[in-house]
Amino acid sequence: MPQLVDHHCHGIVREDLTRAGFEAYLTESPDPAPPGTSFFDTQLGFAVRRFCPPLLGLDPHCDPDVYLQERTKLGAEEVARRFLGAAGIAEFYVDTGLPGDLTTPQELAGLSGATAREIVRLEHLAERTAAAAKDPAEFLAVLDGRITQAARTAAGFKSVVAYRHGLDLPPEPPGRRAVEDALARWLPTGGARVTDPVLLRHLLWSAARTGRPLQLHTGFGDPDLRLHRADPLLLTEFIEAVRPTRCTLVLLHCYPYHRQAGYLAQVYPHVYADLGLTLSHTGARATAVLAEMLELTPFGKLLFSTDAYGLPELYLVGAHLFRVAGGPPACGRGGGGGAGGARGAGRGPPPDRVRDLVGAGNARRIYA
Repeated sequence: MPQLVDHHCHGIVREDLTRAGFEAYLTESPDPAPPGTSFFDTQLGFAVRRFCPPLLGLDPHCDPDVYLQERTKLGAEEVARRFLGAAGIAEFYVDTGLPGDLTTPQELAGLSGATAREIVRLEHLAERTAAAAKDPAEFLAVLDGRITQAARTAAGFKSVVAYRHGLDLPPEPPGRRAVEDALARWLPTGGARVTDPVLLRHLLWSAARTGRPLQLHTGFGDPDLRLHRADPLLLTEFIEAVRPTRCTLVLLHCYPYHRQAGYLAQVYPHVYADLGLTLSHTGARATAVLAEMLELTPFGKLLFSTDAYGLPELYLVGAHLFRVAGGPPACGRGGGGGAGGARGAGRGPPPDRVRDLVGAGNARRIYA
């Protein structure tokens, strides 16, 4: 089984979960499923029920309550070891900016037997810096030092500007005076959620100037964002403006704008893309979605990730669906599948070449 590099993921919860707690990780909604329904009855829920029970000694599609009882009996740590080990992921690049009692990159590496590197979330870094800064000058000096240090040690940076404002930002870096004025308004909050577009632009440019890869959330997520403002095409002018820094931009998730992201990866040499949690959430349709992504995205510009968060099951499901979607069944039959479809018309490289690039090679190259 070819190993994978999961270039964008998160920690997992350490404690055992109730059914409601478990189901909360099967959706982007912050609300519980409506009465009489379940998030197990979704593409992702069905994928979990299909692929995960056998690792606990249960039949596929067993009753969710039976599955969760066996999961609790084994304990969260043992469950994590089983699923992380079975996912076949060799390296994890972990976004550490989410709240909650989640495993660190080092703990994830210990549970999986793989290696792990940190992805630094810019907004989280700014909020931690603001909590101890006395004035704008101190904040900017400390933030600059922390970004410089992160550029030496972390795999890269990530921004959730799509959540905090939207991707429709002025593309140029803000001036020092504008940043200081924005900080004078924000710092008295003691590090509250940063949403000021001037500060968000400052964070983007501070990271870009280091030359390290910068991940940008695009496309769907929870209702905290407005989907029409998360279209990656809104980044076009920023993409052009940032090019002289030699910063690699990685567009995350992208759905339902994955074709737009593929276009950007096609025409800009410093733009890459992934599908992330899209494959997990589209489940049985993952092959079709990956094929759509590969219509324009160069094979050397697409990266694998699970965007797994909270549940170790999501690592297994994401890895499995990628391998299925990128597999050879369509090869030689007109090109109906993901990597297989690249060869189906007789003009593409063999599927194993595409899987090797997307699954690990591209990430190892750009995050080196």
